[in-house]
Amino acid sequence: MMRHKKGPKMLESTVENVISTHNLKANLSKAGDTLSSLDRWSVADIVALFELPFSDLINHAQTIHRANFNPNAVQVSTLLSIKTGGCSEDCGYCPQAARYHTEVEAEPLMQLEDVLAAAQEAKNNGASRFCMGAAWRGPKQRDLDPVLQMIAEVKAMGLETCATLGMLKEGQAEQLKDAGLDYYNHNLDTAPEFYGDVITTRTYQDRLDTLGRVRSADINVCSGGIIGMGESRNQRAGLLAQLANMERPPESVPINLLTQVEGTPLHGTDELDPIEFVRTIAAARITMPNSFVRLSAGRQSMHEGIQALCFLAGANSIFYGEKLLTTGNPEAETDKKLFTKLGINKI
Repeated sequence: MMRHKKGPKMLESTVENVISTHNLKANLSKAGDTLSSLDRWSVADIVALFELPFSDLINHAQTIHRANFNPNAVQVSTLLSIKTGGCSEDCGYCPQAARYHTEVEAEPLMQLEDVLAAAQEAKNNGASRFCMGAAWRGPKQRDLDPVLQMIAEVKAMGLETCATLGMLKEGQAEQLKDAGLDYYNHNLDTAPEFYGDVITTRTYQDRLDTLGRVRSADINVCSGGIIGMGESRNQRAGLLAQLANMERPPESVPINLLTQVEGTPLHGTDELDPIEFVRTIAAARITMPNSFVRLSAGRQSMHEGIQALCFLAGANSIFYGEKLLTTGNPEAETDKKLFTKLGINKI
């Protein structure tokens, strides 16, 4: 496995107050109460959540969810790969990395009219947000210019806009904001101490720096991680602690289940127990009560019963459509049927 020679920097602590696990049940039992921005979650606190009896954990998560959101409403996004493959990074999970031998072939940036046609189809299928992803380490200005036009025209269609383009340089987030970008996705992927096992071509601090630029430009942050890469429960808790303890937690938190692709280093990793994934969703909901928690990649492999448990645990956002970048996703019609069974309305 891959490791950095130098460990990534942790998020700096700005406050001393840490929630006591002894008072955890008392804190969570108060319907309508949410955690103050001055409270911080330690990794041990979040591990304690994971270790609760399943029914207690789900009850706490559902209580907090109902205090902050309509429990029967789910935000729906569609993700389109506008530039596929050929990425110089070595993310161990990603079939778009040029160095891995997968079936993904490098393709040029999509034409504007094709992107707009896909956005219109997404809108017709009930999506409220359209996300555009490009397999770059980070965009050069010549890359960014056509994407800015895509963002402006998708925004003009009445859709919220989201982009994931890799690391951003100074001034690029402001250009995205001026074009009408509502959300920027840049995942932390995992806990700092496990990060070097998965990626070596960019540091954890590189990711935090990009998120800082996005915040400074007043763009909503979409940031989460990938579960099931061989990390421990403590490391899953460590990822959530990083996200929850940001000065402003992400408005959108995608929780991805590793989709294993032959040819990538993580292909063959032991599969995560589905109930552990549901526990992760619940812990994300409890630690980030005001964020949308997105049931993201990996849904194709989930039985609808597990998806239903995830919604019960506080997931209230999904990607909708046939494909997430380069991997499969439940088709729109299948999702519509599941929503009907569960009485879920689309936001």
